[in-house]
Amino acid sequence: MMTTYEYEYTDTYGGEANYSWVRRGKVTMPELTHYGYDGATNYCKANKVFERELMRKVKAELGLSGVRGVTYRHGDSVEFRPYRLCTVLFINLL
Repeated sequence: MMTTYEYEYTDTYGGEANYSWVRRGKVTMPELTHYGYDGATNYCKANKVFERELMRKVKAELGLSGVRGVTYRHGDSVEFRPYRLCTVLFINLL
């Protein structure tokens, strides 16, 4: 089974999302069992691998591969702020 995530990449103004331009899209990711989670153990390890692969996939679609920044996690959503680009990326579970 695949999980769908929606992303938004936009500019910032004063540190807040501005939306004067925005790039939106969707990516699908396999469940945690694909990354080694067996339902009882290895959740933390599988979740870290899953989040890393999710960020790689979304950044590749946006042309941001290799760009470093700060990541904040808010439940089912992830916020990524690249260094020195005045932009922000939001990834949300559908």
